[in-house]
Amino acid sequence: RGGKRPHSSKILWLLGHLRKALSIEISGCWCVRSTGGLVENLCGLTLLLIGTGHRRDSREHMVQESHQDRELGTCPRESPSLHSRFTILTITREPRTTTSPTITTALFEPDRDGQTPQVVVLVGAPGMGKTTMVRRVMVEWGEGTLHTQFDFVFCIDCKAMVLPMEASVADLVSQCCPGLRVPAGKILDDQKKILFIFDGFEALGFSLVQPEAELSSDPREVKPLELTMMSLLKKTVLPESSLLITMRPAALGSLRQCLKGECYVEILGFSAARRKEYFHRYFENPNKADMAFRFARSNEILYSLCVIPVMSWTTCTVLEQELCGKKNLIDCSKTTTGMILFYLSQILKHRDKDNPQVLQKFLLQLCSLAAEGIWKHKVVFEEKEIKDCGLDQPSLLPFFLNESIPREGEDHDSVYAFTHLHLQEFFAAMFYVLEDDEEMASSLGKLDKNVNKLLESYNKSRKDLNVTVRFLFGLVSQKSIEYMDKTIGCRISPRAREELLEWLQGRHRGLSQPGKVLKVSEMDTFHFLFEMNEKSFAQSALGHFTDLDLRDTKLTLYDQMALSFCIQHWAGLGCVTFQGCSFQRQDPEADALVVRRREELPCPIHLLCRALRHRDSALQVLRLQWCQLSESCCAELAALLAEHPGLARLELADSSLGDSGVRLLCEGLRAPGCSLRILRLRYSRITSACCEDLAAVLSTNTCLEELDLSFSEGLRDAGVELLCEGLQHCASPLQTLRLGSCRLSGTCCQALAVQLLQGPRLTCLDLSDNELGAQGVLQLCQQLRHPACPLQMLGLSTDGFSPALLQELDALRALQPVLKIGNLLEHDVPQAGAMARLPCHRGLLPGGRKALPSVRRTSLL
Repeated sequence: RGGKRPHSSKILWLLGHLRKALSIEISGCWCVRSTGGLVENLCGLTLLLIGTGHRRDSREHMVQESHQDRELGTCPRESPSLHSRFTILTITREPRTTTSPTITTALFEPDRDGQTPQVVVLVGAPGMGKTTMVRRVMVEWGEGTLHTQFDFVFCIDCKAMVLPMEASVADLVSQCCPGLRVPAGKILDDQKKILFIFDGFEALGFSLVQPEAELSSDPREVKPLELTMMSLLKKTVLPESSLLITMRPAALGSLRQCLKGECYVEILGFSAARRKEYFHRYFENPNKADMAFRFARSNEILYSLCVIPVMSWTTCTVLEQELCGKKNLIDCSKTTTGMILFYLSQILKHRDKDNPQVLQKFLLQLCSLAAEGIWKHKVVFEEKEIKDCGLDQPSLLPFFLNESIPREGEDHDSVYAFTHLHLQEFFAAMFYVLEDDEEMASSLGKLDKNVNKLLESYNKSRKDLNVTVRFLFGLVSQKSIEYMDKTIGCRISPRAREELLEWLQGRHRGLSQPGKVLKVSEMDTFHFLFEMNEKSFAQSALGHFTDLDLRDTKLTLYDQMALSFCIQHWAGLGCVTFQGCSFQRQDPEADALVVRRREELPCPIHLLCRALRHRDSALQVLRLQWCQLSESCCAELAALLAEHPGLARLELADSSLGDSGVRLLCEGLRAPGCSLRILRLRYSRITSACCEDLAAVLSTNTCLEELDLSFSEGLRDAGVELLCEGLQHCASPLQTLRLGSCRLSGTCCQALAVQLLQGPRLTCLDLSDNELGAQGVLQLCQQLRHPACPLQMLGLSTDGFSPALLQELDALRALQPVLKIGNLLEHDVPQAGAMARLPCHRGLLPGGRKALPSVRRTSLL
């Protein structure tokens, strides 16, 4: 203070407080983003010092420069600190033995032999997090929590530095902190305490072949800049100092020749756990973080791409915009294609703006390579292929392909691979829709840009082309066409739209049986339409079909969003069938948290029911069989019944409904707007406890004509008697009552026999697979003989009937020739996957064969 130097006895005390103060200010002022160096406006050359006053001087310089950093595309808000955003990356060392998540201290930890490396080369594709990791190293060191073996850290951002043509190592230090009062030469005396960081080394563009004799050994000697840098690399100057170098794989080959005893560390990206952590660090609101992460994880393609840190940032940035002013992402219109296009626009933002033809040609050649690889199941490309395609452009290639450099002693050239398989599939799809002129087309090789060939191959056998086809739909949407033209400067041809439309319509006509209704039974159709996300296109694609039929499918949140979008724009949809499907809500951890908080779990079919209630819906039949429906699903279905007067048939076959679920359903059945005519509640595990509610429905509902409670073993005689009370009312139009395999006895036959005459509309009564006894059967026969009895079908299992009882039934048939008597029990057998989720019901054997009742008398007369 006041220009006075602190007394030497107080230096250690001051250092402790200074370190603590600086840790707060550094972490609070750095506007760092996990964009992997794609947003780089931090100072070009930064020096951090631990000392009495010098570190404060350099810190002030760094604070001024760091205010230049900005994040792209986010809602306006206060920039978070590096601490709040940094997420541990997965790295691997060379030689590669295992991969493990690690924090930045692992960069300079001893190897298996106990040797601590002096030179660490951090390798990663653009967007993998090299720059972010470097900044984390600096912050941790500045706080004194890590890397305490260094007293001085010099970080040189090679992408942004502006340096003279000639300089010494001491000049670099002095130029960084012009207010430094201690000579830089004195700082460099203790070499072991110095760490130099070169971030983005390949951006310097220096030749790494320099004469050994011209290298410097004196840190004060002025040399051409490339010689000074090479002297540091080759350890002719400050040989005991440490180096941390970050670079892309493409530049690694020549650097290997310059270094000795170096350790190579490759960034592989985010593990599954770290992806979730990153989302929670990005969003300040934990609820928004949960919503965004669930949205990403439900989309298998997007979630896989989020292994790339910059793709995680892209996803969070886009979803943050979506959540501005919204409560959830249920209606989010951002597709995976849109996310990748935004990512693409960021990495190409400042490249070849003045010459779009260069970028257009490069992208065409890149897409041609990607498509050829997809057709040939090829993900690794040789250096010759890269050159033959004209892709050997250092300013563009590293953003799309990783280069694998042969290790010392390996006899082969470099090989290349796209940074992610899904990105290769994206560019393969782009190959078919990017416009080109004759000159460009002639340079693309022999691959035919035939969209129909791609689609037919996918339809017949190449299911591995699914993601490519999905991106194809996304790329020809009007939004994508406009975005590519305005933001990236490339033109997408809209010609493929008609081909895609004709293909979608034709493939489902071919899958539907001749003479049957036209139905859509492939989930990928909904994925394709959702990826395009255009109302008019979806209407045209689905307009010729009347049925949706999905079986044995696990429906993620993404699947449900795709279905919801399509159903809302499917005007002619009359019948919806889900058999053996499961509607996933969210991840198990979130479900467990809701249970612990004693909150109600969200209804798994909420999106489906909301879509089915749209005002133009023509829905008449809804089947949800063996779909693990919960009680809350019945509340959603009740609302659908009350609000959808066109719904005439509802079939539910699920053992998890129970009495409470059926009671909720009855509320919808009693609503004035309900016009349901057929209700099937098979395998629903209901008991007599809910029959009073069903009886109330029968007594008041003027539309219900068929009620099927088959395989409800808890129903018993008491439940049937309650139902018969509801049938006594003249308002009941019920014509068919199915009570097969409900463990009924002859006790209920008296009440049923009365209804055969009192209910003049009842034409079908199914009592198959029930132990009614001879007395019960005879009571029914007595009423059936009456000429006023309207019954035309009686379901009975006659196995085990005595000859006398069978003779009685024959006599009844002769008296009432219209009456059909026999086993009417229908077994709606689910597919194998759904069958495994069913409880074991008496009377139903594997394969759908009917079994004899478990207890049977030898004779019924």
